[in-house]
Amino acid sequence: MSAVRDAQRGDTTRLFLAALPGEWLKLRTLRSTWWNLAAAVALSVGIGFLYGSVIEGNYADFGAKAEWDAVGYGFAGTNVAQLALVCFGVLAVGAEYSTGTVRASLTAVPRRGVFGAAKFTAVAVTAFAVTLPTAFLTFAVAQTAMGERQNAALGDPGALRATVGLAVHLTLVCLISAGVAMMLRGTVPALGILVPLFFIVSDILASLPGVGAFAWYLPGVAGAQILRAVPDARFDVGTWEGLGVLLLWTAAALCGGLVTLCRRDA
Repeated sequence: MSAVRDAQRGDTTRLFLAALPGEWLKLRTLRSTWWNLAAAVALSVGIGFLYGSVIEGNYADFGAKAEWDAVGYGFAGTNVAQLALVCFGVLAVGAEYSTGTVRASLTAVPRRGVFGAAKFTAVAVTAFAVTLPTAFLTFAVAQTAMGERQNAALGDPGALRATVGLAVHLTLVCLISAGVAMMLRGTVPALGILVPLFFIVSDILASLPGVGAFAWYLPGVAGAQILRAVPDARFDVGTWEGLGVLLLWTAAALCGGLVTLCRRDA
């Protein structure tokens, strides 16, 4: 029996490695991939520069405060760049359902779990490969724009962790989007849920008495805590707790997507 299981695992691995280049090819040939990733880079770096420029020279209002977090402020604009990663994750999966080409893909890779895992892996690797250098570029541009009196250096406590954390955060948000698109089997319904979830619902809940604390456990809010070098005293969710919450949301979305893919007709 162990020999049979080993052979099955070997077949699964070979099929996964064979399916992975095909998924990368699909991503490269989608124009939306290039537009969304380019938008993520431009928005992250551009808004980081604008935020830094706004506070440059205003040392009394910002840098002189003990709770001033130059790193977190420099990354504040990435909430807008996050939208481009949401669209990338949704379109990377949902486009095949919208056009019906998912049937051809499942004919080529009949083991649906392997097909879904290869697609999610291609999305994650692509997103991280773009967001990691973007995070370091955003940090450099934003901190330079702030000026020497109030900016941060990459060697400061928490700065490197927050910079790498930005890439991790955006990649996980992208994977949540891909998982939801696979569950809903389309782009429009997925975007209809994800855009309010990340950009509207958390702000509304945070302003409501009695339920505001619930917003701390939404993926966009909890995961964003890793982008700060100085913890935000307003939130009970800390840096690593927030990342843990975001990982749980990601695992739920990916598992839901794979279960839907395996149990429902294409």
